[in-house]
Amino acid sequence: MAKAEGHLFEFVDESHINPGFLEVFDFDSPDQYIKTETDEFSAVCPFSGLPDVAYVKIEYFPTGGKCVELKSLKYYFVSFRNVGIYQEAATKRIYDDLKTVLSTDKISVTTLYNIRGGFETTCVEGSVN
Repeated sequence: MAKAEGHLFEFVDESHINPGFLEVFDFDSPDQYIKTETDEFSAVCPFSGLPDVAYVKIEYFPTGGKCVELKSLKYYFVSFRNVGIYQEAATKRIYDDLKTVLSTDKISVTTLYNIRGGFETTCVEGSVN
């Protein structure tokens, strides 16, 4: 693999992502569509060590009878801040962790990363249909 030139920044591995921060509450409304958005997600590019900043959209139906508590979601996102993880893997990890705690298959996670190096990257994992 090619090595990035210039300064090196330290970052931690994916074991530092903490899905234990995610809290849910019982919510009996399986036909309600829920959309949560933020532009305050960041992780670290494991190639360059530079920050990757993204808008994240989470869409789901609480078919498992659970809803994610938003303050806990914020803490969970902060646990990514110093983690070296590729954009696609971060999207999948958020999807997998939320799908597990919410017990639903009707979930989608979309990440739209800030442009870097002339590339705009959007990742979508899952479907609410």
